[in-house]
Amino acid sequence: MVNLVKHQLISATIFILLLHNLYITTADLTSDAQSLLKFASAVPHLRKLNWNSSIPICTSWVGIKCNDDQTRVTAIHLPGIGLYGQIPVNTIGKLDALKILSLRSNFLSGNLPSDIPSIQSLQSLYLQHNNFSGQIPILISPQMSVLDLSFNSFSGNIPDTINNLTRLTSLNLQFNSFSGNFPNITLNRLRFLNVSHNMLNGSVPVSLQKFPVSSFEGNTFLCGPPLSQCSTLTSSNGLPSIPTHSTKHKKLNLGVIIAIVLGGLLFLVLLFMLLFFCFKKKNEDSVSELKVQAVAPGKNEKSDDFGSGVQAAEKNKLVFFEGSVYNFDLEDLLRASAEVLGKGSYGTAYKAILDEETTVVVKRIREVGVPKKDFEQHMEFVGRLGRHPNIVPLCAYYWSKDEKLLVYEYMHTGSLSSLLHGNRGIGRTPLDWDSRVKISLEAAKGIAHIHSEGGAKFAHGNIKSSNILLTRDLDGCVSDLGLAPLMTFLPTKSRCIGYYAPEVIETRKFTHKSDVYSFGVLLLEILTGKAPIPSSGQDDVVDLPRWVRSVVREEWTAEVFDVELMKQQHVEEEMVQMLQIGLACVTRVPDMRPSMEEVVKMIVDLRLSDSSDYRASSEDNKSNVVTP
Repeated sequence: MVNLVKHQLISATIFILLLHNLYITTADLTSDAQSLLKFASAVPHLRKLNWNSSIPICTSWVGIKCNDDQTRVTAIHLPGIGLYGQIPVNTIGKLDALKILSLRSNFLSGNLPSDIPSIQSLQSLYLQHNNFSGQIPILISPQMSVLDLSFNSFSGNIPDTINNLTRLTSLNLQFNSFSGNFPNITLNRLRFLNVSHNMLNGSVPVSLQKFPVSSFEGNTFLCGPPLSQCSTLTSSNGLPSIPTHSTKHKKLNLGVIIAIVLGGLLFLVLLFMLLFFCFKKKNEDSVSELKVQAVAPGKNEKSDDFGSGVQAAEKNKLVFFEGSVYNFDLEDLLRASAEVLGKGSYGTAYKAILDEETTVVVKRIREVGVPKKDFEQHMEFVGRLGRHPNIVPLCAYYWSKDEKLLVYEYMHTGSLSSLLHGNRGIGRTPLDWDSRVKISLEAAKGIAHIHSEGGAKFAHGNIKSSNILLTRDLDGCVSDLGLAPLMTFLPTKSRCIGYYAPEVIETRKFTHKSDVYSFGVLLLEILTGKAPIPSSGQDDVVDLPRWVRSVVREEWTAEVFDVELMKQQHVEEEMVQMLQIGLACVTRVPDMRPSMEEVVKMIVDLRLSDSSDYRASSEDNKSNVVTP
């Protein structure tokens, strides 16, 4: 009886503690929401925020991210949404679980409230391109790793407390009005530093002389490596003295002076003419093509190369779709660090990094054969159609006469093509069978959604392994949705032709059945490890369906399957069934091919038929697979 009572007391105590923790969690998230709503009501903004207490803060509020438990707000991303005025204290500063704050490219002014940089959990603070003034608050979070206050109107000294930020890796204070001696900053983790174009004086600390000239230029009275050497003399106000020439110098004669003056005038005339012709050519070419350098994938490009062809008047006309979590304008995008990911059938894709938590893919498409109104209507349709877990979301688009840009979410793991064919040498981690089946099923679901929701005449038109992108969890997502109908041409690159159904080559038209054919080629590629592209040193495209059929006709052997898959046990029977599905999809007669809904069901049934007995029988028949 005593034990029963004791057990009940323990259970009651645990229950009360759980209720208490739930109350605290709810209260914390509620407090975060109240602070954000107070901020939104106090700070005017040009773009509408959907913040209100009737929708979930962690999943629906624009620019807000929470922790995994969705109990606290950990990140705020509100770049370029037209915030203006001052930030009141006791708003954002009360979010004591905040790790990332990005309010860059707005019109915020006044002093930066001291309770924001002092948030103990804050790791990254992006306030560049605003109009903040006053001094930097002395107290800054010791967790800070990125501090960007550039392009503002901050003044006063750079506080010595910067030295307390032992985790700091990036410090950007350029284009402000900081003055006084440059502090002796000794931070071992600091990798990026820029204090250029301020009013700092004194010498550059020895610990920072490893940074380039560009980190310090534009400070008239700052000296020492990597800048010019400091004079040993100092003026009465502590500033470095300006070197004077010796009074014992030869006077220039009149002829030399006249020659110098005439030479200077001639130089100015030539310079004026050069500038005049450059300006005239620029006006004639106000909307030129983007200047894209031939850069290997992974190599950074300058932002002005990425968007040099966009008209200044158009730079804020980036159209976002409803529900988008991103907040930036085209100006932000063109300033971003960009690298070429690859050149596909319909254009070039770039990876654009706007800040620590904002990475997107920008696709510059070409040869678009529809007017602006039709393009916009098509993009709106594609934006709605793409709301599916197995389709790469289209977040925004930009249209001008000679330039069309599409903005997508960035998929961190890359494409199925790179996982199947990349780095086939030593040290490669093969893509196992379960992962291949999972990706196949998810891609099939994405295409089936396109067919069912897009209508009978709407097809994808460019199904291939490089257009199946993968999340960190290897979830397969279909990309390039809706581009084929916009194009004035049929891609003739060998990487595309190998996936095209025979009727597409003849009619130049895409259908649901031609998508099924392309998906069948994709399944054969997953099974064989061979891509339908030219072999090394050859011009002919590998006709993958034809090659597989020839192997089947001669003798059904394990040679048809990827050697990496043959190293796995108990998967042969499933591989044979998947091969049957692939061959059904690549039947030459379109009406004989299954629909994508049927393909999804067949792949699902393939996994459902799996059992331990089934696997065991597969092992027994490992070397005795027969033609189905």
